[in-house]
Amino acid sequence: MTHIVFFEKPGCGGNARQRAALEAAGHTLERRNLLTAHWSAERLRPFLAGHPVARWFNTAAPRVKSGEVKPEALGADAALALLLAEPLLIRRPLMQRSDDGSHHLGFDTAEVHAWVGLEATHAASPATLEGCASTRQRCPTPPAHPGAPHAHV
Repeated sequence: MTHIVFFEKPGCGGNARQRAALEAAGHTLERRNLLTAHWSAERLRPFLAGHPVARWFNTAAPRVKSGEVKPEALGADAALALLLAEPLLIRRPLMQRSDDGSHHLGFDTAEVHAWVGLEATHAASPATLEGCASTRQRCPTPPAHPGAPHAHV
């Protein structure tokens, strides 16, 4: 199958379900921390290409949920600057195939199935494995600064 570089938020239940679906389909994963990866505009753009700006954002991020950040009102340059400054705002997972270098944003199961293939049970339903909302598990939010306690979304 395919080896995939999988950028995730450590501790996220949604990312755990996504990894399980990919591994059940026979793919191997190289897990990386989305929040601490060294992002640049050039490195992030291939994941975002072809998607509307609003889709670049994690709708469960506290600043998006509160309405402080309105992805649909942002232009591409302003949105990219925000994502680079605050990686928690990036929709996850970000994935890159090792064999052809192609990039993928998010985890719509039909899209992922078309991109790398999933087992029939995962490709059929649910329509998406994105986000923590579909589980009882809550994703930890990283501390605002080193040493600060974790908050939950």
